[in-house]
Amino acid sequence: MNLHPHLPAQIDQLQTFLHQHRRVLVLTGAGLSTASGIPDYRDKDGVRRGRAPIQGPDFRRDVAVQRRYWARSMAGWPVMSKAAPNIGHHALAELEAAGRIDAIITQNVDGLHDKAGSQNVIELHGNIHGVVCLACRTVHPRAEIQAWLARENPHMVHTGPVDGVVPEARPDGDAELELNGQDFRMPVCSHCGGVLQPDVIFFGDNIPVERTARALALAEQADALLVVGSSLMVFSGYRFCKLAAAAGKPIAAINLGKTRADDLIGLKVEASAIEVLPLLL
Repeated sequence: MNLHPHLPAQIDQLQTFLHQHRRVLVLTGAGLSTASGIPDYRDKDGVRRGRAPIQGPDFRRDVAVQRRYWARSMAGWPVMSKAAPNIGHHALAELEAAGRIDAIITQNVDGLHDKAGSQNVIELHGNIHGVVCLACRTVHPRAEIQAWLARENPHMVHTGPVDGVVPEARPDGDAELELNGQDFRMPVCSHCGGVLQPDVIFFGDNIPVERTARALALAEQADALLVVGSSLMVFSGYRFCKLAAAAGKPIAAINLGKTRADDLIGLKVEASAIEVLPLLL
């Protein structure tokens, strides 16, 4: 690995940052999981790639939006289900076990922190591996829903490219896919027949009050903030930088490209998480 000439000195500064602060809160974003094969939302300038994300109110109001989501999710799920923690996730778990970091708040819905062994984690936007019934609130494993989708929509089960094109996976667990016709069967709750939604926070929806309270409590307890792989363009993540800065707490970041909080970050390492985090062990 050819390190950037400034990187060794910045690693030393990050080491000092972790040693000087007893309770470091880590905020992670999509940039941490790209090495696990999960696409990022944004480019290096923080500009969103691809189509606009599904809005929660639209999903719940419009059956056509639900059908489009589940068809795309069926195509994109294999990427998410096979994704494994990368060395960045494992490094954070080891840093936590060693007492070098206190907790993790993640904007990711991929569940990879849990798989890597991190203990004190808040999944701010939920977890794509669960599916919740909007009527009775029963949570179903996403893998079971995929099996149902494959069984009921055999025409959608592809082992290779469709018309020469491989559907492009998206970071929220679905895929770039155009639907033709209405011949796609959507899953319903096996308990009550209700509408199913992935157990994640769609754009346009609010994070549950109790989850927000737990995250804000971690932010208050922390004496420093480390951002890993997030452009912070979404306010739910950016707010933690605003809170840390307002409280006079130092902020460091490991991120390729621009962030919304560049003016608040005291130490910024422009490198990939998998390049930097293992060096902090």
